[in-house]
Amino acid sequence: MKKLTTSVLAVVLSSSFAVVSAQKVQDTAKTQDIEGVVVTALGIKREKKSLGYASQEIKASALSDGTTNTGNIASQLSGKIAGLNVTTTNNFGGSANLLIRGVKTLGGGNPLIVIDGSPVNNNTTFGANIDYGNALSDINQDNIESINVLKGAAASALYGERGLNGVIVIVTKNGKGKDDGSWGVTLSSSIQSGFIDKSTFPKYQSKYGGGYDPSFYTEDPAPDGHYYANFAEDASWGPQFDPNLLVYQWDAFDPTSPNYGKATPWVAAKNGPIKFFNNPVTYVNSISLEKGQKGKNIAFTYENMMSDGLMPNSHINKNNFSLKINYDLTDKLHSSFFSTLTLQDTRGRNITGYSDNTIGGFRQWWQTNVDLIGQRDAYFNNVKNPTPFNNYGNVTWNMVDSSDHRPIFWNNPYFAAYENYSSDKRTRSFSYGQLTYDIAKNFSVTGKVSQDRINLMIENRLAVGSLAQAFGNSGKDVGSGYARQDITQTETNYDLYANYKFDITSDINVSGVVGGNIRRNYYNSIYNSTEGGLVVPHVYALGNSALPMLTSDENVYTTQTNSGYATASFDFYKTFYLDATWRIDQSSTLPKANNVYNYPSVTGSFIASELLKVDWMNFWKIRANYAEVGSTASQYMLNQYYKSVAHYNGFEMIYGSQTTLPNPDLKPQKSKEFEVGTEVHFLKDRITLDFAYYKTKTTNQIINLPISTAAGLINASINAGRIDNTGYEVQLGLVPIKTTDFTWNIDANWSKNKNQVVSLLHNDVSDVSNILLNSFQGGVSLNAREGEAWGTIIGSDYVYLNGQPVVNPTTGRYLRQGNQVIGNTTPDWIGGVRNTINYKGFSLSFLIDVRKGGDVFSLDQYYGLATGLYEGTENYRESGTIWPGVNPNGQVNTTVTVDPESFGSLDGYQYMPAKRFVYDGSFVKLREASIGYTLPKSLLTGTSIHDAKISIVGRNLWIIHKNLPFADPEAQVGGGINSYGYSIGSLPTTRDIGVNVTFKF
Repeated sequence: MKKLTTSVLAVVLSSSFAVVSAQKVQDTAKTQDIEGVVVTALGIKREKKSLGYASQEIKASALSDGTTNTGNIASQLSGKIAGLNVTTTNNFGGSANLLIRGVKTLGGGNPLIVIDGSPVNNNTTFGANIDYGNALSDINQDNIESINVLKGAAASALYGERGLNGVIVIVTKNGKGKDDGSWGVTLSSSIQSGFIDKSTFPKYQSKYGGGYDPSFYTEDPAPDGHYYANFAEDASWGPQFDPNLLVYQWDAFDPTSPNYGKATPWVAAKNGPIKFFNNPVTYVNSISLEKGQKGKNIAFTYENMMSDGLMPNSHINKNNFSLKINYDLTDKLHSSFFSTLTLQDTRGRNITGYSDNTIGGFRQWWQTNVDLIGQRDAYFNNVKNPTPFNNYGNVTWNMVDSSDHRPIFWNNPYFAAYENYSSDKRTRSFSYGQLTYDIAKNFSVTGKVSQDRINLMIENRLAVGSLAQAFGNSGKDVGSGYARQDITQTETNYDLYANYKFDITSDINVSGVVGGNIRRNYYNSIYNSTEGGLVVPHVYALGNSALPMLTSDENVYTTQTNSGYATASFDFYKTFYLDATWRIDQSSTLPKANNVYNYPSVTGSFIASELLKVDWMNFWKIRANYAEVGSTASQYMLNQYYKSVAHYNGFEMIYGSQTTLPNPDLKPQKSKEFEVGTEVHFLKDRITLDFAYYKTKTTNQIINLPISTAAGLINASINAGRIDNTGYEVQLGLVPIKTTDFTWNIDANWSKNKNQVVSLLHNDVSDVSNILLNSFQGGVSLNAREGEAWGTIIGSDYVYLNGQPVVNPTTGRYLRQGNQVIGNTTPDWIGGVRNTINYKGFSLSFLIDVRKGGDVFSLDQYYGLATGLYEGTENYRESGTIWPGVNPNGQVNTTVTVDPESFGSLDGYQYMPAKRFVYDGSFVKLREASIGYTLPKSLLTGTSIHDAKISIVGRNLWIIHKNLPFADPEAQVGGGINSYGYSIGSLPTTRDIGVNVTFKF
């Protein structure tokens, strides 16, 4: 990796370095023009030159013009912001995890999302092994004017308990209209299609077929002397292929198959699992109406997105409506209103994780002789006349035996896709209303109310004829069922604040904000399912339950935080800037003695270029800051609570308590950060550089600590632990060429974060040096361990002698030692490089996205190598292999592995240390590329069109380098804690190519 990454970066960086902050390059020495105005915390507009902390703004054009529409604006930030690590899953409609300046708390944590000064929900919904995405996917990218990433504590301190993980500030567009005051109309249309990157899907060996060893032993030979295939065995460590050998395979027992009753040649399938996938197509169409003049403007946008997934029977239909009005009621009274409504209907999200995951089966448990097109035809032919004899259309290759055609491990993949699909409907609305009154020239008062509301209805189906599996409220194995969950979430914010600005002298002034906020969050979820299966097939309703249903699983809570805040920004001679902020929070989820706490910050910046006058350096700023931010407790952590779990005697209730011991003395988590940095512009902005160094210490972690189950509980909530983050961030911009017709901009960002779990809990009662964060199969887990970076992977490792793995001289297999640190999910560094070239009406851009380090445990490799699926496993089956290493006596190993002919005997599974399946998660990707052409105005003369552009865009076009075989190292299970260190059953990555057309009237 080191050599390849270095060479790739050498090529890229030699021709491109860029600040992704999308600021327009201007050949001017005026400092204010150079830096411009940006939107910071609470929607406050500031001159960027005055800021004493690192922030990075990206304009809408740099955000979306150079790539296909992903449907989730979070994923389109990847590679564009120094210090922002974006992990995008391949799940259909799935999550994109955002992390700024490293993990600061044991549970991970995403940054706060703010739209026009009002916070919105970006939670990830995950349940029943399905990723329902993060809520930021509801934001219509056509509404976005800019995004400003507030990285450190000083930048986010005004958000107090919500500023711990940084803030992403989204500014929406205002209506502009045309010069003559008439309506402006923009029509945009795009179509894009995806094509599987074959490096992210298994390459199968084609020498051996289904079975756990080389024999056909499931059943005796048929009367005509031909063998039966090993129907019941979901591995490919079976008999060697021989085109002259005729075998009764699964399709010989399907009356609709042309091979019915026939023994067919024992050969590798012509159509492997890659044929299961579609080429996903996405259509995005939008119309925008806007009109604006002094004192009033309006903008309306409607967007429709229709997208098919890789999997059969997967589809998203999303409609987004938005309206923004700014209107001056009088010369002193100004009003603003914004509302957006998203209606999304999704069908066929892919299963994640291990159980019942079709893609996981393709990667781990499969027979290379099974033809996918045959399975497809079997499903569609039989589902026309579903009967118990054909398992209601579930004709599977993995049946019990020749006389019992029920599935043993596998449903027919098409039956699973078309019958056992999930669906969800989401309604999302976000609105705010704001009034500002100018009491005096430099003093105004603003009142604002905003509400973010999400309604989500989820349905899961298990069709009659399915393989029995754990399902529903009870988790019992059933062959059919229906489950439904309804979730409602709201966040309402009430703000009242005053803006002031006073000149202390002609060269010294002070400005700031004083105000307060009341935030109320509400959550309501109800879940239930049928029990014992469905009475009537294909009727998916709770009333179709074969047995009485359990009590519904209901969760509801309301929380409130009351806050006050104040800021003061001093400007000394346009050269020295000093800022201070203070916020006090009162949280309803903490005990009365600890529920009021405050967060200060102080920043300073010095514009050195105002004193150091040199022609070649037109701007130089030095900055430093210190700040404190935090995070409160979740709901219901202070007192015991009870949930109804069942009925007794038809009317009495049985209640179960929570499994975590409450703590009435909890305190808020607190993070302290120190940051220094500098920003310098050379040669009239032809070269720009921004550098930051920071050190963060987060204490009073709220930990769910495992305790003895003798108390009837599993965990206890406590304050303990400390996590430190230290890092560097660099943004670099170059303009190698700039003429009247030709401009070449090169933008780059690079960041390195060092994370360490400094301490957990040590006292007279407990001595804890490791916290379990997530458990994987294969005895592997994700952990927070003292002295290590957060995200330590623990499992079995090789036994080493002088740095060499030790091999048992008797068996020829590696010796193992358990409970070892075998990896860490934290990247060494991340970076991105964008080149943008404009020549007259033509534009060309591409983005290289790089992650170095960050380990991944692959369960696909753990099982897939053992089952003999992967290319290369065929090479040592008969004779075994000699694993590199030494014997316990230090001599080079020469022992051939024993019994190489059976499942799992050579590679994969429990015969290898888990370390064998931990891979470096580095990657270098051509993340985005586009070619565009804007029609000359002369061609549009005489038409109602005043601007027209067509672009060819692409995303994930080339994985230039990766170390994880047959999968994308970025494609993890889901969002949040599920986005770290675990590769299992992910969809393959697609190369997406599209055409965008935009007309402005």
